[in-house]
Order: sequence, then structure tokens, then C-alpha cells
Amino acid sequence: MTSAQLVDLHCHGALGHEFGRDTAGSSAAAAHHRAAGVGSLVASLVSGTPDTLVAQVATLAPLVARGEIAGIHLEGPFLSEERRGAHDPSVLTDPDLRLVEALVATCAEAGVPDALVQWTFAPERPGSGELVAALARHGILPAVGHTDAPASVVADALAAIADACGRPPLVTHLFNGMPAFHHRAGGPVAAALASAARGDCVVELIADGVHVAPDVVRMVFETVGPERVALVSDAMAATGLGDGAYTIGTLDVEVASGVARLADGGSGRGSIAGSTSTLADCVRWAVDVAGLPESDVVTAATTTPASVLSA
Repeated sequence: MTSAQLVDLHCHGALGHEFGRDTAGSSAAAAHHRAAGVGSLVASLVSGTPDTLVAQVATLAPLVARGEIAGIHLEGPFLSEERRGAHDPSVLTDPDLRLVEALVATCAEAGVPDALVQWTFAPERPGSGELVAALARHGILPAVGHTDAPASVVADALAAIADACGRPPLVTHLFNGMPAFHHRAGGPVAAALASAARGDCVVELIADGVHVAPDVVRMVFETVGPERVALVSDAMAATGLGDGAYTIGTLDVEVASGVARLADGGSGRGSIAGSTSTLADCVRWAVDVAGLPESDVVTAATTTPASVLSA
């Protein structure tokens, strides 16, 4: 559909491999997405213990050095338990600046001090202000997501990130990992859409046909414009394979009819656990099913996410 090189800011793996588990598997997952047209890929890590995250970042940093991935995204562990999605609740915690410094040091030791490019957090967690300041000092873009905060808290966090970083913040997979928009309680969705419409933030959208309905995807594009939308795959390990049993982090996942959901039997049972689509699949769906102009979709899958990485 397009010869442009896609830019995926949020991707967890492919071909049975989860980014950060091992070097060979991470390389294979990255190669799968590159073969599907992704020119720049950010490897995302789900919430884990500090030791696990240090080991995973140490595994991925050499891939950044070799240009196999464009950087690393920490999705947690400073997330809302209420809106955790496919994140292990036992490892979620308030912001810990020691973890930030440990991961930055791990990248520096590997010779790629700028390997960490974004970090998703819930702004209602105590210590979030200090986290934003620490990430900004290290050139890491804070991203608001997996949050149960009211609109006012999210709006304040987005403004604080912009002030600290001097560039628009990200909102991690808008609508997913946050309360549904309600006309008497707009929540994170209301704050994010208002901010993006002003040109003050960029919102991720997973256009895989599962995470967000076609009419909602159209609404976002028409409300904020493709220059403030970054299409992402949120692809997990099952991408490129078929239905079956997989894992994401420490949690068991069942993929049926191409849809990944938690199968751990706990309170999060049934939560969507990432997608099984490449970003190219999302581009096709956004055009063919959501009915968006191809030029707008290509902008949201190339120019807009590239601007996030290059800022």
C-alpha cells in the first residue's frame, strides 16, 4: 500500500519471541517486523522486577547499537493496578528513581547511553513528578498510560512533561489501559484528545481491528489530525504465528482467531494482551476498514512517529 518506511513506537515481539528474553529471539522478532516494512522499531518491555528489566535492557542495548531496533520503551512498572491490562500486578510499583538510574547505566555500559527512548507511567502514582524530571534529564520521553487518573491529573502531567522535555509527550495506546470516556467523567481520554487537538501531545492508536473500533479511530484522526496520531502495532510474541498458548512477561496468554487475551485465571482474565498485527497490517486496516485517507494513515505511521524519535 505504501513504499514509505514505517515507524513503530510500541512493539513487544514476534515469531514466538518477546523482546528482551534473549538476543537471538529479539533479533528474529525485529527482523520479522523489518521484513513487514518497519524501518524504525522501538522494542517495548512490559512491567517486571528491577532485576528482570535490567537484564532485558542489557539484552536489547546491543541491538540498538547495531541498528536492529531504534530504541527501548519501558511500559511500566509504574502503572495503575486498576488499569494494568496485561501487566503482572505483583511487580507494579510507585516510581523508583533508582531503577531509572540503573537502566540508564546499563545502556551506558553497552555504549548506547541514549537507548531508552520512552517510558510509560501512570501519573497518579506518588513520585510521578520526580520521575518526569529524572526522565527528562536523561532524554527519555515520559508517556502517560495504564492510568486511572481523572482528566485534570492527566492534563497536568502532559503539561509538566512538555515543560520538562521541551517537546510534546506521548499518550500510550489511547483508550486502552484507561477508563472509558464518559460525558460526566472524561478521564484520560478527554485530557489526551484536548491536548492533542491543541498540538500539545501525540496519541498512540492500535489500529488492529481489536483494540479500537473503526468509528473511534476515524473520530480521533478527524479531531486531532494525523500529525498528532502515531499508529502502533503493540505486537506481542504471537505475531507472525498462529493461535495457541503464549506468554507476555510472566502472564499466560491465549490467542484465538488472532486475538490475544490473558488466560491466567486471575482478576485480569480476558484482558487484551497486545496485538498479533504488524504495523503494516494496521495501516491496511485503517484504510480498508476504518475508511481513512491513505495519506493520513501513512503520516500517522511514518512522519508523526518519526518526529517523536527525532525530537
